[in-house]
Amino acid sequence: MFDMSWGEVMVIGGVALIVIGPKDLPKALRTVGQMTAKVRRLASEFHGQFNEAMREAELDEVRREVEGINRQVSTATSSAFNPIQTIRDELKTAVEAKTASYEANAGASSGTSAGAVEEAGPIPQIEPMADIALPPPDPVVPVPPELTGPGLEPGPAEPPAAANEPAPLKSAQA
Repeated sequence: MFDMSWGEVMVIGGVALIVIGPKDLPKALRTVGQMTAKVRRLASEFHGQFNEAMREAELDEVRREVEGINRQVSTATSSAFNPIQTIRDELKTAVEAKTASYEANAGASSGTSAGAVEEAGPIPQIEPMADIALPPPDPVVPVPPELTGPGLEPGPAEPPAAANEPAPLKSAQA
C-alpha cells in the first residue's frame, strides 16, 4: 500500500508505543483500523458508482445508436419499401404503355389498312410437324397355363381339391 518494509513498521510501532503509551495503544490501533476500513469502504463505493456511471453512459450511447438505426430503418421502409404500391405502379405504367402503342397503331392503320399490312411484312407460315416414327407395338406374349386362374386372366376356374377338405388333425399319440 505505502511500500513500507518490516523495519519501517517496527520503527513506527516503537515511536507509537513511546508517544501513545502502552495503556492507550490498543485503543489507538483499533481506531486506526476502523478509520482504514471506512476509507476503504468509501473508496469501493466511489469506484462502484463510477463504474455504474460509465455503464449508464455506455448504455445511453448504445441506446442512442439503436434509436438512430431504428429511425433510419423506419424512414427507409415507410417511404421506399412498399411492394404493393411498387407493383401497382409498374402495372399501371405497363398498361398505359400498351394502350399508347395500340392507339398509335390504330391511328396509323386507320388511314390505309393495305399499307399497314405491306409495312408489317408477310405472315410467317407454320410448317406442320414431320411424321414421328413410333416404335412398333410389343408382340403378344402367351401366358403360361400355371399363371392363369381366378382373378388373373379368364381361364379355367377350378378350385383346388385341397381347399375344400379340412386339414387332417395330428393326433397326440403319434
